[in-house]
Amino acid sequence: MFEQSTLQRSREFSSQFIEWLRGKGTVLIVTHDHPDPDSLAAAMALKHLILVKTGQKATVAYGGVVGRGENKVMVEKLEIELVPLEGLDLQQYEVVCMVDTQPQVGNNSLPADCRVDLVIDHHPLRESCRDCCWVDVRDDYGASATILLEYLLAQEINICTKLATILFYAIKSETQDLGREWSPADRLAYLHLLPLSNNRILFDITHPEVPREYFAAFSLAICNARIFSDVLVFNLYEIDNPDIVAEMADFLLRVDQVKIVLGMGHYQNSEILSFRTLLADIRAGQVMQQVVAGLGTAGGHGMIAGGQIRAVGKERAAQIDLEETLIERLLHCLKRPVSPGQPLVVP
Repeated sequence: MFEQSTLQRSREFSSQFIEWLRGKGTVLIVTHDHPDPDSLAAAMALKHLILVKTGQKATVAYGGVVGRGENKVMVEKLEIELVPLEGLDLQQYEVVCMVDTQPQVGNNSLPADCRVDLVIDHHPLRESCRDCCWVDVRDDYGASATILLEYLLAQEINICTKLATILFYAIKSETQDLGREWSPADRLAYLHLLPLSNNRILFDITHPEVPREYFAAFSLAICNARIFSDVLVFNLYEIDNPDIVAEMADFLLRVDQVKIVLGMGHYQNSEILSFRTLLADIRAGQVMQQVVAGLGTAGGHGMIAGGQIRAVGKERAAQIDLEETLIERLLHCLKRPVSPGQPLVVP
Protein backbone atom coordinates (compact mmCIF):
# COMPACT_ATOMS: atom_id res chain seq x y z
CA MET A 1 0.00 0.00 0.00
CA PHE A 2 1.43 3.38 -1.01
CA GLU A 3 1.91 5.89 1.77
CA GLN A 4 -0.76 8.57 1.73
CA SER A 5 1.84 11.31 2.15
CA THR A 6 3.64 10.09 -0.99
CA LEU A 7 0.44 9.87 -3.00
CA GLN A 8 -0.62 13.27 -1.72
CA ARG A 9 2.59 14.80 -3.03
CA SER A 10 2.04 13.16 -6.42
CA ARG A 11 -1.63 14.15 -6.42
CA GLU A 12 -0.88 17.81 -5.72
CA PHE A 13 1.88 18.10 -8.31
CA SER A 14 0.07 16.19 -11.07
CA SER A 15 -3.22 18.07 -10.45
CA GLN A 16 -1.47 21.42 -10.68
CA PHE A 17 0.42 20.77 -13.88
CA ILE A 18 -2.63 19.12 -15.47
CA GLU A 19 -4.72 22.22 -14.83
CA TRP A 20 -1.91 24.40 -16.17
CA LEU A 21 -1.63 22.17 -19.26
CA ARG A 22 -5.34 21.94 -19.99
CA GLY A 23 -6.29 23.57 -23.29
CA LYS A 24 -2.75 24.57 -24.23
CA GLY A 25 -2.74 22.49 -27.40
CA THR A 26 -0.02 20.25 -28.78
CA VAL A 27 2.29 18.44 -26.35
CA LEU A 28 5.74 16.96 -26.94
CA ILE A 29 7.29 14.43 -24.55
CA VAL A 30 11.06 13.94 -24.95
CA THR A 31 13.00 10.93 -23.66
CA HIS A 32 16.76 10.71 -23.36
CA ASP A 33 18.70 9.52 -26.40
CA HIS A 34 18.73 5.78 -27.11
CA PRO A 35 15.83 5.45 -24.64
CA ASP A 36 15.84 2.65 -22.10
CA PRO A 37 12.72 1.01 -20.61
CA ASP A 38 12.45 3.54 -17.79
CA SER A 39 12.48 6.50 -20.15
CA LEU A 40 9.98 4.84 -22.50
CA ALA A 41 7.65 3.82 -19.68
CA ALA A 42 7.68 7.26 -18.10
CA ALA A 43 6.88 8.84 -21.46
CA MET A 44 3.99 6.49 -22.21
CA ALA A 45 2.53 6.90 -18.71
CA LEU A 46 2.70 10.68 -18.99
CA LYS A 47 1.08 10.52 -22.43
CA HIS A 48 -1.76 8.40 -21.01
CA LEU A 49 -2.20 10.70 -18.02
CA ILE A 50 -2.47 13.78 -20.23
CA LEU A 51 -4.91 12.12 -22.64
CA VAL A 52 -7.24 10.86 -19.89
CA LYS A 53 -7.25 14.07 -17.85
CA THR A 54 -7.26 16.71 -20.61
CA GLY A 55 -8.09 14.93 -23.88
CA GLN A 56 -4.89 16.30 -25.41
CA LYS A 57 -2.76 13.95 -27.49
CA ALA A 58 0.98 13.98 -26.91
CA THR A 59 3.84 13.00 -29.21
CA VAL A 60 6.69 10.96 -27.72
CA ALA A 61 10.04 11.71 -29.37
CA TYR A 62 13.55 10.41 -28.92
CA GLY A 63 17.06 10.90 -30.25
CA GLY A 64 19.41 8.16 -31.39
CA VAL A 65 18.15 4.60 -31.75
CA VAL A 66 16.28 1.95 -29.81
CA GLY A 67 19.03 -0.63 -30.13
CA ARG A 68 19.00 -3.20 -27.33
CA GLY A 69 17.13 -6.41 -28.18
CA GLU A 70 14.93 -6.26 -25.08
CA ASN A 71 13.95 -2.67 -25.82
CA LYS A 72 13.06 -3.43 -29.43
CA VAL A 73 10.76 -6.25 -28.36
CA MET A 74 9.26 -4.00 -25.68
CA VAL A 75 8.44 -1.31 -28.24
CA GLU A 76 6.93 -3.87 -30.63
CA LYS A 77 4.96 -6.05 -28.23
CA LEU A 78 3.62 -3.20 -26.10
CA GLU A 79 2.85 -0.96 -29.08
CA ILE A 80 4.90 1.99 -27.90
CA GLU A 81 4.49 4.84 -30.37
CA LEU A 82 7.66 6.89 -30.89
CA VAL A 83 8.94 9.35 -33.46
CA PRO A 84 12.52 10.51 -34.04
CA LEU A 85 13.18 13.94 -32.58
CA GLU A 86 15.30 14.81 -35.58
CA GLY A 87 13.16 16.38 -38.26
CA LEU A 88 10.32 17.48 -35.96
CA ASP A 89 9.22 21.09 -36.15
CA LEU A 90 9.56 21.95 -32.47
CA GLN A 91 7.79 25.27 -33.01
CA GLN A 92 4.49 23.46 -33.49
CA TYR A 93 4.40 22.24 -29.88
CA GLU A 94 2.84 24.46 -27.25
CA VAL A 95 4.13 22.36 -24.36
CA VAL A 96 7.45 20.48 -24.11
CA CYS A 97 7.99 17.81 -21.43
CA MET A 98 11.08 15.78 -20.54
CA VAL A 99 11.10 12.43 -18.73
CA ASP A 100 14.08 10.55 -17.27
CA THR A 101 16.37 13.36 -18.41
CA GLN A 102 16.81 17.09 -17.95
CA PRO A 103 17.57 20.05 -20.24
CA GLN A 104 21.13 20.48 -21.52
CA VAL A 105 22.60 17.46 -19.70
CA GLY A 106 24.10 15.96 -22.84
CA ASN A 107 22.11 12.74 -23.03
CA ASN A 108 19.18 14.09 -25.04
CA SER A 109 18.97 15.71 -28.46
CA LEU A 110 16.59 18.55 -27.62
CA PRO A 111 18.23 21.81 -28.76
CA ALA A 112 19.59 23.89 -25.89
CA ASP A 113 17.48 26.89 -26.92
CA CYS A 114 14.20 24.95 -26.83
CA ARG A 115 11.93 25.84 -23.93
CA VAL A 116 11.10 22.98 -21.56
CA ASP A 117 7.95 23.31 -19.46
CA LEU A 118 7.85 20.07 -17.46
CA VAL A 119 10.65 17.81 -16.16
CA ILE A 120 10.04 14.49 -14.39
CA ASP A 121 13.20 12.59 -13.48
CA HIS A 122 14.95 10.50 -10.83
CA HIS A 123 18.49 11.73 -11.51
CA PRO A 124 20.07 14.51 -9.42
CA LEU A 125 18.56 17.93 -10.11
CA ARG A 126 20.53 20.09 -12.58
CA GLU A 127 20.76 23.86 -12.67
CA SER A 128 19.33 23.76 -16.21
CA CYS A 129 15.86 23.10 -14.74
CA ARG A 130 15.67 26.52 -13.10
CA ASP A 131 13.68 28.02 -15.99
CA CYS A 132 11.16 25.17 -16.25
CA CYS A 133 7.62 25.80 -15.03
CA TRP A 134 7.15 22.36 -13.49
CA VAL A 135 9.88 20.16 -12.04
CA ASP A 136 9.47 16.91 -10.12
CA VAL A 137 12.93 15.40 -9.61
CA ARG A 138 13.22 12.65 -7.01
CA ASP A 139 16.78 11.37 -6.93
CA ASP A 140 15.94 9.05 -4.04
CA TYR A 141 13.74 6.98 -6.39
CA GLY A 142 15.17 4.12 -8.41
CA ALA A 143 13.03 4.74 -11.50
CA SER A 144 11.14 7.56 -13.18
CA ALA A 145 8.40 5.03 -13.92
CA THR A 146 7.63 4.85 -10.21
CA ILE A 147 6.93 8.59 -10.10
CA LEU A 148 4.55 8.32 -13.06
CA LEU A 149 2.76 5.34 -11.53
CA GLU A 150 2.11 7.43 -8.44
CA TYR A 151 0.58 10.14 -10.63
CA LEU A 152 -1.75 7.61 -12.25
CA LEU A 153 -2.81 6.15 -8.92
CA ALA A 154 -3.22 9.57 -7.32
CA GLN A 155 -5.44 10.65 -10.22
CA GLU A 156 -7.41 7.36 -9.99
CA ILE A 157 -6.67 6.46 -13.62
CA ASN A 158 -7.15 2.86 -14.71
CA ILE A 159 -3.97 1.17 -15.90
CA CYS A 160 -4.41 -1.29 -18.77
CA THR A 161 -2.35 -4.47 -19.00
CA LYS A 162 0.09 -3.12 -21.59
CA LEU A 163 0.82 0.06 -19.66
CA ALA A 164 1.21 -1.94 -16.44
CA THR A 165 3.66 -4.23 -18.23
CA ILE A 166 5.63 -1.27 -19.57
CA LEU A 167 5.90 0.29 -16.12
CA PHE A 168 6.71 -3.00 -14.39
CA TYR A 169 9.49 -3.90 -16.81
CA ALA A 170 10.94 -0.40 -16.47
CA ILE A 171 11.22 -0.70 -12.69
CA LYS A 172 12.43 -4.30 -12.97
CA SER A 173 15.25 -3.40 -15.38
CA GLU A 174 16.21 -0.06 -13.82
CA THR A 175 16.61 -1.52 -10.33
CA GLN A 176 17.80 -4.98 -11.45
CA ASP A 177 14.78 -6.65 -9.84
CA LEU A 178 15.04 -4.43 -6.76
CA GLY A 179 18.68 -5.36 -6.32
CA ARG A 180 20.20 -1.98 -7.21
CA GLU A 181 19.36 1.54 -6.05
CA TRP A 182 15.73 0.93 -5.21
CA SER A 183 13.56 2.86 -2.78
CA PRO A 184 10.52 1.75 -0.77
CA ALA A 185 8.37 3.50 -3.37
CA ASP A 186 9.94 1.39 -6.15
CA ARG A 187 9.24 -1.80 -4.20
CA LEU A 188 5.60 -0.84 -3.70
CA ALA A 189 5.27 0.02 -7.38
CA TYR A 190 6.90 -3.26 -8.40
CA LEU A 191 4.55 -5.31 -6.22
CA HIS A 192 1.50 -3.31 -7.34
CA LEU A 193 2.26 -3.80 -11.04
CA LEU A 194 3.37 -7.43 -10.99
CA PRO A 195 -0.13 -9.00 -10.92
CA LEU A 196 -1.33 -6.52 -13.57
CA SER A 197 1.43 -7.34 -16.06
CA ASN A 198 1.41 -9.74 -19.00
CA ASN A 199 3.86 -12.53 -18.11
CA ARG A 200 4.09 -13.85 -21.66
CA ILE A 201 5.14 -10.47 -23.01
CA LEU A 202 7.62 -10.07 -20.15
CA PHE A 203 9.16 -13.41 -21.14
CA ASP A 204 9.41 -12.32 -24.78
CA ILE A 205 11.07 -9.05 -23.74
CA THR A 206 13.65 -10.69 -21.51
CA HIS A 207 14.48 -13.43 -24.05
CA PRO A 208 14.85 -11.55 -27.36
CA GLU A 209 16.49 -12.94 -30.46
CA VAL A 210 19.80 -11.18 -31.08
CA PRO A 211 22.08 -10.97 -34.14
CA ARG A 212 25.50 -12.59 -34.31
CA GLU A 213 27.10 -9.17 -33.93
CA TYR A 214 25.78 -9.17 -30.38
CA PHE A 215 28.03 -12.08 -29.48
CA ALA A 216 30.93 -10.47 -31.30
CA ALA A 217 30.57 -7.55 -28.86
CA PHE A 218 30.95 -9.95 -25.94
CA SER A 219 34.09 -11.38 -27.49
CA LEU A 220 35.57 -7.94 -28.16
CA ALA A 221 34.72 -6.61 -24.69
CA ILE A 222 36.33 -9.63 -23.02
CA CYS A 223 39.45 -9.54 -25.20
CA ASN A 224 39.95 -5.78 -24.74
CA ALA A 225 39.18 -5.67 -21.01
CA ARG A 226 41.98 -4.65 -18.64
CA ILE A 227 41.94 -4.77 -14.87
CA PHE A 228 43.48 -2.11 -12.63
CA SER A 229 43.17 -3.26 -9.01
CA ASP A 230 39.37 -3.58 -8.62
CA VAL A 231 38.63 -1.51 -11.76
CA LEU A 232 37.90 -3.05 -15.17
CA VAL A 233 37.96 -1.00 -18.38
CA PHE A 234 36.95 -2.16 -21.87
CA ASN A 235 36.65 -0.54 -25.29
CA LEU A 236 34.31 -1.76 -28.04
CA TYR A 237 35.61 0.83 -30.54
CA GLU A 238 33.11 1.13 -33.43
CA ILE A 239 29.55 0.18 -32.44
CA ASP A 240 26.18 0.35 -34.19
CA ASN A 241 24.12 0.17 -31.00
CA PRO A 242 24.97 2.54 -28.12
CA ASP A 243 23.09 0.35 -25.60
CA ILE A 244 25.64 -2.42 -26.05
CA VAL A 245 28.20 -0.51 -23.95
CA ALA A 246 25.94 -0.49 -20.88
CA GLU A 247 24.98 -4.12 -21.46
CA MET A 248 28.64 -5.19 -21.58
CA ALA A 249 29.40 -3.09 -18.48
CA ASP A 250 26.67 -4.89 -16.53
CA PHE A 251 27.98 -8.24 -17.76
CA LEU A 252 31.64 -7.60 -16.89
CA LEU A 253 30.79 -6.31 -13.42
CA ARG A 254 30.35 -9.98 -12.57
CA VAL A 255 34.11 -10.64 -12.82
CA ASP A 256 35.43 -11.74 -9.44
CA GLN A 257 37.21 -9.06 -7.40
CA VAL A 258 36.06 -6.35 -9.84
CA LYS A 259 33.98 -3.65 -8.16
CA ILE A 260 34.03 -0.91 -10.83
CA VAL A 261 33.61 -1.07 -14.62
CA LEU A 262 34.08 1.64 -17.24
CA GLY A 263 33.08 0.77 -20.80
CA MET A 264 33.25 2.81 -23.99
CA GLY A 265 32.38 2.60 -27.66
CA HIS A 266 32.40 4.93 -30.66
CA TYR A 267 29.02 5.75 -32.20
CA GLN A 268 28.40 8.37 -34.89
CA ASN A 269 31.28 10.70 -34.05
CA SER A 270 30.80 10.37 -30.28
CA GLU A 271 32.28 8.23 -27.54
CA ILE A 272 29.59 6.53 -25.47
CA LEU A 273 30.61 5.79 -21.87
CA SER A 274 29.03 3.52 -19.29
CA PHE A 275 30.05 3.27 -15.63
CA ARG A 276 28.99 0.63 -13.10
CA THR A 277 30.03 -0.09 -9.53
CA LEU A 278 29.15 -2.43 -6.69
CA LEU A 279 30.47 0.02 -4.09
CA ALA A 280 27.64 1.95 -2.48
CA ASP A 281 29.92 4.76 -1.27
CA ILE A 282 31.03 5.73 -4.79
CA ARG A 283 28.88 8.43 -6.35
CA ALA A 284 29.00 7.22 -9.92
CA GLY A 285 27.44 10.31 -11.47
CA GLN A 286 29.93 12.65 -9.81
CA VAL A 287 32.85 10.37 -10.67
CA MET A 288 31.89 10.36 -14.34
CA GLN A 289 31.47 14.12 -14.41
CA GLN A 290 35.02 14.50 -13.08
CA VAL A 291 36.39 11.95 -15.55
CA VAL A 292 34.91 13.72 -18.61
CA ALA A 293 35.34 17.30 -17.33
CA GLY A 294 36.30 19.52 -20.26
CA LEU A 295 35.76 16.67 -22.72
CA GLY A 296 32.05 15.87 -22.59
CA THR A 297 29.01 15.45 -20.39
CA ALA A 298 27.96 12.82 -17.87
CA GLY A 299 25.43 12.01 -15.18
CA GLY A 300 23.96 9.21 -13.16
CA HIS A 301 23.18 7.81 -9.74
CA GLY A 302 25.21 6.40 -6.89
CA MET A 303 26.11 3.10 -8.60
CA ILE A 304 25.35 3.66 -12.30
CA ALA A 305 26.30 6.46 -14.69
CA GLY A 306 26.92 7.28 -18.32
CA GLY A 307 28.59 9.91 -20.42
CA GLN A 308 29.15 11.22 -23.91
CA ILE A 309 32.15 12.82 -25.56
CA ARG A 310 31.28 14.50 -28.85
CA ALA A 311 33.39 14.98 -31.97
CA VAL A 312 35.66 11.98 -31.51
CA GLY A 313 37.21 10.79 -34.76
CA LYS A 314 36.88 7.26 -36.13
CA GLU A 315 40.64 6.75 -36.20
CA ARG A 316 41.57 3.85 -33.92
CA ALA A 317 44.62 5.75 -32.66
CA ALA A 318 42.46 8.66 -31.49
CA GLN A 319 40.09 6.31 -29.68
CA ILE A 320 42.99 4.53 -27.96
CA ASP A 321 44.46 7.86 -26.85
CA LEU A 322 41.08 8.88 -25.42
CA GLU A 323 40.80 5.52 -23.64
CA GLU A 324 44.18 6.00 -21.95
CA THR A 325 43.24 9.54 -20.91
CA LEU A 326 39.96 8.37 -19.39
CA ILE A 327 41.66 5.48 -17.57
CA GLU A 328 44.24 7.81 -16.03
CA ARG A 329 41.54 10.27 -14.97
CA LEU A 330 39.34 7.52 -13.55
CA LEU A 331 42.12 5.91 -11.52
CA HIS A 332 43.19 9.30 -10.19
CA CYS A 333 39.61 10.15 -9.23
CA LEU A 334 39.15 6.80 -7.48
CA LYS A 335 42.58 7.07 -5.81
CA ARG A 336 43.73 3.84 -7.43
CA PRO A 337 47.36 3.37 -8.55
CA VAL A 338 47.99 4.10 -12.23
CA SER A 339 49.42 1.05 -14.00
CA PRO A 340 49.37 -0.61 -17.43
CA GLY A 341 46.67 -2.96 -16.16
CA GLN A 342 46.30 -6.71 -16.56
CA PRO A 343 44.28 -8.33 -19.36
CA LEU A 344 41.09 -10.03 -18.26
CA VAL A 345 41.95 -13.06 -20.38
CA VAL A 346 45.29 -14.12 -21.84
CA PRO A 347 45.07 -15.36 -25.46
